[in-house]
Amino acid sequence: MRKLWLVAAVAAPVLVVGMTSASLAQVRAPGAVHAAGGVAGKRTGLAEHVPFCKELGKRYLASSGAYMYCFGAQRSTASHARPAVREAADGSPLNVDAATVSEDVNPAGVQADGQSETSIAASGPYVVEAWNDATSFFTSCPAPMSKEEGTGFGFSANGGKTFQDLGGLPNAHCNTDDYAGDPSVAAYQAGGHTYFYISSLYLPVTGLGPTNVAMDACTVTGSGPTATLSCGQPIIIGTSTECQRIQIGPHQFGQFCSFLDKDYIAIDPANGRLYGTYSEFLLRSPGSRETMSVCDLGSPGGGPGPAGGTPSAPVCKHGTTRLPAPHHYFVGKPYFTVAGANRNGCENEGSYPAVDPATGNVYVAYEFNIFTDEFAPCNGAGTPTTDVMTKTPFSCLPLAATAACSGPAARIAVPIVSLNATPVAGYNRFASNDFPRLAVSDNYGVVSMVWNDTRFHPLGDILLESFGLNSLAPVQAEPVVLDAPASGGMHMFPAVRTSTAAGLLDVAWYSRKSTSTSVTNVDAVLGLNPLTTVSPSSNIRITTVGSNWDNAASVIVPNFGDYIDDALSTTGTPPYVGSTLYVAWSDGRLGVPQPFEAHLPG
Repeated sequence: MRKLWLVAAVAAPVLVVGMTSASLAQVRAPGAVHAAGGVAGKRTGLAEHVPFCKELGKRYLASSGAYMYCFGAQRSTASHARPAVREAADGSPLNVDAATVSEDVNPAGVQADGQSETSIAASGPYVVEAWNDATSFFTSCPAPMSKEEGTGFGFSANGGKTFQDLGGLPNAHCNTDDYAGDPSVAAYQAGGHTYFYISSLYLPVTGLGPTNVAMDACTVTGSGPTATLSCGQPIIIGTSTECQRIQIGPHQFGQFCSFLDKDYIAIDPANGRLYGTYSEFLLRSPGSRETMSVCDLGSPGGGPGPAGGTPSAPVCKHGTTRLPAPHHYFVGKPYFTVAGANRNGCENEGSYPAVDPATGNVYVAYEFNIFTDEFAPCNGAGTPTTDVMTKTPFSCLPLAATAACSGPAARIAVPIVSLNATPVAGYNRFASNDFPRLAVSDNYGVVSMVWNDTRFHPLGDILLESFGLNSLAPVQAEPVVLDAPASGGMHMFPAVRTSTAAGLLDVAWYSRKSTSTSVTNVDAVLGLNPLTTVSPSSNIRITTVGSNWDNAASVIVPNFGDYIDDALSTTGTPPYVGSTLYVAWSDGRLGVPQPFEAHLPG
């Protein structure tokens, strides 16, 4: 039996950051000097000045959205080192590009290659997929179809058979803050209508001021194949809790703030709630913490909820107002702290929420000591790299400025063997991740976690472990390998969201048949019993064509994002899930990364 580690947070020493007025002027000036390896375009140059960006790739690992924001466009040309391989898979579902390559063009006629890092949700015949969109690098505010936004999305009214590329998320405030990628999509039915919520990083265009997570609330209008999607304006669901006041000139002041990253959302349909989790890289202490916010979506009948929210106009609670503190700091409190910052600066990242629809309890998993496990003191014998699972009761999470509890009621940490120091051929970022994904299965009384892990093979396997809903006691003595046959190759970025009506799991992931190829597919295991102790005898192939990552040109780092997604269709009545599974991933079969979709049954 392996050890399970209890994770605790301890207060850390203060760090002070600052910058000169000259360097600040360079950030604010149009056409500021861009980062090494970048190309002239929007959001370049910030890496030289923003404290968080200075540490990115040196001290911390962060999201694709953070890399987009800090470093701007970074060309990654196709090497053509290996021939393209077309791997037809008999019986694979229809693969559909949810974007349109001809839309990935800025108003001046520049093609922007790189649409990756996908999330998906569906309800009835309606499907929304969102992704990081490279068109934003070369587009100024305001632009037609909001192309200046770093989060793009597409809509299908025919169950995912075809999509309309809708450009970027609507944002009337693009002159001050932009959507910056890392999308998460969730669907909700209320009052006979269908709604979609698309969250994303939402960051100041100058690098000054609070960083945020925001979402657009979108409503399906009309019906059938002619239905359309109407989206509102950004709703803040998370914001910096720490800022440092800095002097720009004799009579001017600005702020650098803690950086929010890696958002994901989950809906409690029984109670009309939306929960958002994200990492916060702090100013006053090393490392990062995992935090959560809550939004009132209104009543299941479509009327106002306890906080006055409605499905089309949610009301979100994300902590207290920042107050002045010594040394020109402004300090607030998040709505709920899932995991505090580690005293040695060991990084928390990649939080992912799931809601138990029967109880309203919220489970959040995240990775502890990612990337910092390569450096002292976080690579010490007493600091393992772990994927951590937490449970927070519904009673702790009122619709108020802050939660009623100081932290989760239960927590368990599973030691992992990380992929983050292993280069993956064709993947243009120096590091990968081992972020956990989870789903609740009331039928079996467990919450299950999946992640990629290198304990058996150097390029990873997909592992599963389930835990009791109340105590988080592990069900299996050891994690179960899901990729079959478990004989090598590469397997990473698993996706799972909710269990089926029968309580079974559908898990998808990136897969390569051997370590000698960059040809990448998406495989899955369907209808998995979460209590299993035996690896599946076979997997199914989702992709109809293998994508050679060496042959894909991109201006986004990482070129294929750092997650994929799958989701069962949403219904308005218990158990709130339908029978169609939707899978979303970034695919290079066209020579550039594009956001693809498949659904089962077709």
